[in-house]
Amino acid sequence: MCTRKFVLGTALSIIVLLVVANVSAQDTNPRFGVWRNQSNPNNVMTYEPYGDGGMKITVATTRNGNTSEWSYVTLFDGAFHPVEGQENSETAVEFIDEQSTRIYNKRNGVVGQIIINTLSEDGNTINNEYVRMSADGKITGVGHAVYERIQ
Repeated sequence: MCTRKFVLGTALSIIVLLVVANVSAQDTNPRFGVWRNQSNPNNVMTYEPYGDGGMKITVATTRNGNTSEWSYVTLFDGAFHPVEGQENSETAVEFIDEQSTRIYNKRNGVVGQIIINTLSEDGNTINNEYVRMSADGKITGVGHAVYERIQ
C-alpha cells in the first residue's frame, strides 16, 4: 500500500513538473504581450502562445467607437495559415534570426505584402517594415510602423 502511494505521488509530481515546465517554456517568447502602434494608438497587436512553440497574433483597430479584429496563428515554419476576420487571406511567418521574423501576407492566392518584424534588444519595441507588391511581384510601396509594449 505504501509503495503504491509512493509511486502514485511520484507520478503526480512528475506530471505537475512537466505541465509547469511546458507553460513556462511557452511564456518565454519575448514577443508575447500587448503592443500599441506608436503613430496610431487605436491599433493594438496581441501576441500569445499557440500550440507547441507557436504564436497567435490578434490585431484590433478601433475607429469611431467600432473595433475590428483579425488574427492568425503561426508555428514559424513558413507555412501559410488562414487569417480569421479577413476573407481569402493567409499568412506565413518564418524566423530570420532571434530578433526578426519575415511575414508573408497573401490575398486571393497572391502574396501582396511582406513584413520584416524586428524586436528591439530591450524587448519593448517592435519595428515593422512593410513591402507591398503587385501581383507580378513588383514593389508598389513601403511603409514603417513602430509598436511599443504596453503589457
